[in-house]
Amino acid sequence: MSEDKKDLFKDYVPEVVEFDENIDGSDEHKHREDHLNTKEDLLKEITKAKEERRFNKKSYR
Repeated sequence: MSEDKKDLFKDYVPEVVEFDENIDGSDEHKHREDHLNTKEDLLKEITKAKEERRFNKKSYR
């Protein structure tokens, strides 16, 4: 990195940015969380149903 670029960022101090619904005006993160929770619940139900169906098969020798 050249000396000019090093001087440019020498006083830089990162700041923590927090989500503020009034400023950002979006609640998409809430919808995404709801969708992910619903997906997780449905996957559990499907997996359970598949296991039950697999164990209920009759086996003939």
